[in-house]
Amino acid sequence: MEAGTIFYSAIPWKPKQPFPRNPSSFPRFIRASASSQSQGGYRGPKPSQDLVADWVMNNDDAVRSLPIYVGGASLLAVLFNRTVSGIAPVADASSSQSRADLLAISLAVTSILTGLVWLSIRPKSITVNSFSLFQVNPKGVECQMICSYLPDSVVSELLWAWESLSAVTCCRSLVVVYDGIYLLQIGMAAESGNSGEAVIVDASKLKQGSVYLGVMRSKAQRYLANLLLYPGRSELPFLPSNTQAVILQPLGDKGIAIIGGDTIRGFTTSDQSWIAFIGEKLDATLAKYSNIVPSMVQEGI
Repeated sequence: MEAGTIFYSAIPWKPKQPFPRNPSSFPRFIRASASSQSQGGYRGPKPSQDLVADWVMNNDDAVRSLPIYVGGASLLAVLFNRTVSGIAPVADASSSQSRADLLAISLAVTSILTGLVWLSIRPKSITVNSFSLFQVNPKGVECQMICSYLPDSVVSELLWAWESLSAVTCCRSLVVVYDGIYLLQIGMAAESGNSGEAVIVDASKLKQGSVYLGVMRSKAQRYLANLLLYPGRSELPFLPSNTQAVILQPLGDKGIAIIGGDTIRGFTTSDQSWIAFIGEKLDATLAKYSNIVPSMVQEGI
């Protein structure tokens, strides 16, 4: 066997039945007394309606275009007034009329530019479903790869972490790199071209990126609540292309756990604290075998 080679094997993976995140089927009961109905029903405060806000919401395009119409009409009015008033077309700084016209033209042009900006900036449409406003289905393939040199106790620990995270959080991908070696990749992964195979983690390239180096320097958890807005997402090509959120959890000072979610801002404060404790537990377990796997790699066992 050639030195420096690690074998990764697919592991049988039977995840437990995940807990429902939105118990919509949970029965809800409302108790109403007959006395309240006999007195004319509900008499509490009623929600107020803002007619102006409702009209603006229903006529969004017209409101955004309104500054353009106002500015254009004002510009035409200034030019028409200067034409019929008999003033020379050349602006004269000593004339109060010319100064007023220049000010009016400036305001009209500003109004037109404001309308163009309003038309170019539009809120992103959101698809609402029964779970979350930002939940998506990860685009990729299922992947269950683990370093074959790991002892059974470490494998059980890693699988426990995965099943726990995927059951009660929005976690859909988990990657563990420790002591410069890629140990685990499980869940959804990016697809390599049209081959149907998962993109394997390149640990050496990952360690050279700013994402990994930043987490290792700070030794603190980093939460990318909206991965699409983060330029460093190119350093995580093994995650599905539409991964919404990522938590980068350091494992001591030797490793990192990369947790990908399917929901923007889907990891709550409690989830982040819990993931930090899981990271400490994984670090304590992997630290016992940190000298075993590298020696196996060097010897080519």
